[in-house]
Amino acid sequence: MAVIEVKNIKGEKVSEVEMPDSIFNVEPKKSVLHEVVCMQLAAKRSGTAAVKRRSDVKGSGAKPFRQKGTGRARQGDIKSPLLRGGGVIFGPDPRSYVKKVHKKVKRLALKMALSTKLKDEMITVIDAFTLDQIKTKSVVAMLETLKLKNPLIVVNVKNEELELSARNIPGVKVLRVEGLNVYDILKHKNLVLLEASIKDIEGRLAA
Repeated sequence: MAVIEVKNIKGEKVSEVEMPDSIFNVEPKKSVLHEVVCMQLAAKRSGTAAVKRRSDVKGSGAKPFRQKGTGRARQGDIKSPLLRGGGVIFGPDPRSYVKKVHKKVKRLALKMALSTKLKDEMITVIDAFTLDQIKTKSVVAMLETLKLKNPLIVVNVKNEELELSARNIPGVKVLRVEGLNVYDILKHKNLVLLEASIKDIEGRLAA
């Protein structure tokens, strides 16, 4: 079982914490991670793109000119896809891009992503993070002190001061344990865990 230093917001070591092997020591498989990331990205797509078909275009159904004798190509009505303002033939229709992935696979991928960060020494554990007020400068100063770039900060409970203070900092994201996901873990370079969140992560991924 790996042991990691627990630091305060000044970057000083205050204690140590054990990282359970069942979550932070799982051999990663690219195929599993790829499947779950693709599922997450697909779920973000709105799938609302649509066009008007021939039957959706407003216009007369009368034949625009006689069938023969004009020298022009025959036409049935002005809503033909061949005419300006007519319907579209092969345009998109509203659809769902959602992909289904088994819960066990999602849980396994999350363990693999966390294990990858620990193996690459990109996990920082902080004892507590309390702010008296919403202030972006305080979060920026903390990240500079800990030398963290592009971090994903994971908290165990709602921390409105931290969430609002960090939301305007480029490359920084704050998530609660229940929102922790594979895509964000892999996207961000550093993973910052509040010490109390480790138990919650263990409880969420216990099965």
